[in-house]
Amino acid sequence: MKHIEVQIEEGLGTITLNRPPVNVLNIEMMNEINETLKDWTEKRDLKVVLFNANGKCFSAGVDVAEHIGDLVPKMIESFHGMFRLMDQLGAVTVASVYGSCLGGGCELAVFCDLVIADDTAKFGQPEIQVGVLPPIAAQIMPRIIGRKAAMDLILSGRIVSAQESMGMGLINKVVAKGDLSRETDEFIEPYLSLSAEVISITKKTIKAGLRDDFEPSLKVIEEIYFNELMRTTDAQEGLKAFLEKRTPEWKNC
Repeated sequence: MKHIEVQIEEGLGTITLNRPPVNVLNIEMMNEINETLKDWTEKRDLKVVLFNANGKCFSAGVDVAEHIGDLVPKMIESFHGMFRLMDQLGAVTVASVYGSCLGGGCELAVFCDLVIADDTAKFGQPEIQVGVLPPIAAQIMPRIIGRKAAMDLILSGRIVSAQESMGMGLINKVVAKGDLSRETDEFIEPYLSLSAEVISITKKTIKAGLRDDFEPSLKVIEEIYFNELMRTTDAQEGLKAFLEKRTPEWKNC
């Protein structure tokens, strides 16, 4: 793998984001993640899938240049493919986060069943500030933190600290800088002593109890993204302005 490191042993599969300096997710990197997750969906003894990172931060998001033109459908297919595969996993998914965790990186982290972060972590969905929206956050955040808090984060694009994120229920635990690796090992240890089959069935039961089907709602979100958002003048302007390092000039159309 070029952009990720992969390890699997004794019920623990680890995917390490490794595209320095800030682990911007591009199509090639996301396809590597998808290839790994696809292989792991058939592993009956897999108990935990851990996402962590090398570099300055967990992830600054998806490559903005791949939000433009003919690359958009390919980008969305690869990006949403990660979540479709994660939704199929019976294993507990865990994100171990430090530094910036923004945009698509934030979506990757908070889609996980559990999130542990150190006190340097910052979470946010700033997409609206460049004229687009975060499809996965739109689907999952209202279910995690409620409609009001999700509206606040997604519509404002503001960045929140690890402590505020934990307070609103977006993540599970905050630890001191420098302790994240050790604390993550301790955090996932209880799940590694459980039955992989029972974990899988229990996750299925929780989802059934919520009556929350991921795929139908994501298809509606994708339709809005492609057929409404990406046809607006402002979406194209916001993305171009970001790449050109200038303030967007909104036309409100």
